[in-house]
Amino acid sequence: MQDKSYVPFTEEMKKDYTILVPNMLPVHFKMLISLFRTHGYNVELLETKGPNIAETGLKYTHNDTCYPAILVVGQMMDALLSGKYDLDKTALIMVQTGGGCRASNYISLIRKALKKANLAHVPVISLNFSGLENHPGFKLSPQMLYSMIYAVLYGDLIMSLVNQVRPYEINKGSAETLADRWTEKLGFELATAKHIRYSDVKANYRRIIADFAAIPMVKTTKVKVGVVGEIFVKYSPLANNDLERFLIKEGAEPVVPGLVDFCLYVVYNNIIDYRLYGKGKKTYPVWKFAYWLLNKKRNDISELIDEEGTFEGWTSFDKVTTIANDVISNAVKMGEGWLLTSEMLELADSGCKNIVCTQPFGCLPNHICGKGMMKPLKELNPEINIVAIDYDAGASRVNQENRLKLMLASAKRNLEQKETSADSKNTVTV
Repeated sequence: MQDKSYVPFTEEMKKDYTILVPNMLPVHFKMLISLFRTHGYNVELLETKGPNIAETGLKYTHNDTCYPAILVVGQMMDALLSGKYDLDKTALIMVQTGGGCRASNYISLIRKALKKANLAHVPVISLNFSGLENHPGFKLSPQMLYSMIYAVLYGDLIMSLVNQVRPYEINKGSAETLADRWTEKLGFELATAKHIRYSDVKANYRRIIADFAAIPMVKTTKVKVGVVGEIFVKYSPLANNDLERFLIKEGAEPVVPGLVDFCLYVVYNNIIDYRLYGKGKKTYPVWKFAYWLLNKKRNDISELIDEEGTFEGWTSFDKVTTIANDVISNAVKMGEGWLLTSEMLELADSGCKNIVCTQPFGCLPNHICGKGMMKPLKELNPEINIVAIDYDAGASRVNQENRLKLMLASAKRNLEQKETSADSKNTVTV
């Protein structure tokens, strides 16, 4: 049902309004913003950070609201109250899934915060594919949607390679500098291309992989740490206290599943709805084709990574859909649902036994599918080492980092024992 406080974003507004976007995935979102700007939208990515963001969010939302919502509201309200923007020419945008998770209520929470600050006239654009709201001035054309898919794929590739280079690079900052350069280049290409040829995309994949492989590195043995959890806390440096950078500083290599995996999860859930409940008979072939297409494009990237040989590719998503069937059903699809459990088991199965499960405090789907699945996962894979970290406005960063350090200390001991055992087996007595 449409929000009663809904202010539509009109075609007239498109001409001179600034649209503010909360940050989650910097690489992906920068490419998407380049795309929107080329299509006539003045879009700006909010990259503010610091404790004042959560404090501002708490000022305008209830303190029992989930942490990602507090941060999103806080980042938006902090920007609007900064004096930087014309409040009569500014709009906000937020993705709305239409699912049962509290994330579907973010739009209403943002509007309540605006009303509290006497800014109810500021439009909040609901970016959704469920027809939840109508905003005449903000439309996604088929060409834009197609380009957005490639922005996600490019973003996942760059994110994966950066995490495989940063812990080993000789000249610190080389991987991030290269990532920034490619992000700008790809954002411009996607925004200006009248037609995207897949052969050109694959050529870009090869050049990106080769460029990262050319960065001087010292490949030492490091603990690999997988990062899973609620989508915002999992990816956003603001929400997880720059977790990836912390892990690298502590001598580990972060392994973060890509955004396209979550997109495939959403698509696959519609296939599951038909198979289990007979729901969506007419749209089932469309979802089945969308799954095949996304999965093929994801597999193509992984094959090119393996082909070059320097980096590790990705596990097939077909395996991810079935790997945890012994402990959780694919019918469990609230929030990150079965995907969260499957990602943990897939990481362990691929050799990344140490996992950080990031979850907003009080997030029921994540506590069930994340923390709640730790025992059965350890029974399936006794070597798995999982630590669940709650993120909340009142949580102590020092406490979070101490728990991470304990997990890393245990992981390093296990790695040293394995190396010692392997050396003793390889020793030949003369």
